Order: sequence, then C-alpha cells, then structure tokens
Amino acid sequence: MNTTAALWWRVPKIGVITSREMADIEHDTLTPDVETSSDGYARRFDGTVGRFLLDSQEQAVDRLLGPPAGQGQALRTVLEVGGGHGQLTPMLLRRGCRVWVQGSQAACADRLQPLMRDEADRLQFVASNLWSLPFRDGAFDTVIAIRLMAHVERWRELLAEMARVARHRLLIDYPPRSGANVLEPLLFRVKRRLEGNTRPYFCYTEAELKGALHGLGFERIEVERQFGVPMVVHRTLRRPAASRALERLSRSIGVTRRFGGPALLVAER
Repeated sequence: MNTTAALWWRVPKIGVITSREMADIEHDTLTPDVETSSDGYARRFDGTVGRFLLDSQEQAVDRLLGPPAGQGQALRTVLEVGGGHGQLTPMLLRRGCRVWVQGSQAACADRLQPLMRDEADRLQFVASNLWSLPFRDGAFDTVIAIRLMAHVERWRELLAEMARVARHRLLIDYPPRSGANVLEPLLFRVKRRLEGNTRPYFCYTEAELKGALHGLGFERIEVERQFGVPMVVHRTLRRPAASRALERLSRSIGVTRRFGGPALLVAER
C-alpha cells in the first residue's frame, strides 16, 4: 500500500464535533501541564517521527534563544513554566544554563528525575500554581513555556506572571488562529481517532499576543512558524524522510510562513 493510500485508510469518517461533545472531553485548563508531563503524553513523540518533531522544535528554540550562556546577551538562568515534559531541558543544560522547572504538582517532575540526579547543581524543580510563581520579580534571564499556552483560558494572567519573573526574555509556543487550526471543529474527531489523546486547544492571533506583550514591557518580538504540514499528518505518515521533504517544500513556497504551526514567539525587553 502506498503512503497516500495508507494515510487515507487510517483516516476515520470526518464530522463536525459539536460544542456539547467538546464540553464532554476532559480539558484541564488550570493544571494542563500535569497531562503534558505524563508518560502518556511523551508517547506522542515516540519513534523516529516523534524524534523528528522534537528535534525540529529544539533547533528552532535554540536558534531563537541566540548565543549560549557566557556569549553575548545573558542567558544564564532559565525558568521552564510547565516544563515537566523535559523536551527542552537537556538542550538548555548543554547551553550552560542553570534551569528551574516549574510544575503544577510534584508528580510533574517524575520524567525529570534521572536528569535531576545527573545535574543536581544546575537543575531544580518547584511545584506551584501557574498563576503565582514563587519567585521574585526579574528572577530569571529567560522564561520559557512550551506546550502550555494552547491549554490555558486565563492566558493574559499567565503571560503577565511569566513576564514578572523574566528579566530579559520570554519564549512561548502557541497554535496560530490560521491554517489547519481554523478547521478544528471539523478535524478534531479525526485527530483524536488518529492520535488517541488529543485535547481541545485554544488558538491565538499573532496580533493579540504581540499587543499583550508590548503592554508588559517587551519591545522586540519575533515569531517563527514550526511546521507547514500539521503534526498529525507527520505522525500518520510515520516516515521522517517524507516529513522532512514536505517541510522543505512548505518552507520554500511560503506555506510555513503564512499558515504553519505551532508558532514560536520570543519577546525581549
């Protein structure tokens, strides 16, 4: 069976998910990082395709952060808000940073335990409320929140609290309100059938996020779209070489720049 046929064979019947059905799906918007820090969530990135997705994300974040610690603008201390998934922690440690990871519950540190033992002098975990971080103003050079904005309703409060403890820089990712995301009510059932544990998510416009961040004292803002092809398609294809080719094509013809997602946003004071 060729790749196209294999993809079609795995796609269930498309139907618009109703607001009542969406309400019946559990969606924790107060402690969403508990799910993101779980083994079940990590399995979404198993295998070679998962590695491709994570490597692409890491490379983009690394590029947006600029020079490592000790070179150029300060990047010595980093707070990962809702970072128990550990997707970026090893890279941040390789860059020479001291890293604090915040999680909504102590269990959010479970997947970080081996790394915390190996890097006890440079990696710490703290459990706290997302909207009341237990740190002084400007405590960290950089604050990062990945896999978080998509699942919070009180996003302006969250941005304000992260901005409070960020001395120089704030980096987040988010689903843009464009591209395939505008079809979420139509495609959600398909994604849930293919991925198994898909959650509802909130989308944002670049303009509303930039407006909020300018109001919080950030002057320079850069946005980079990650994937021109929806991640669910890459997971369904299960062919990293094909995914790389599709992403190169998407970038070359401008699809990623206009419609890609998730988007990474870095804001500097």
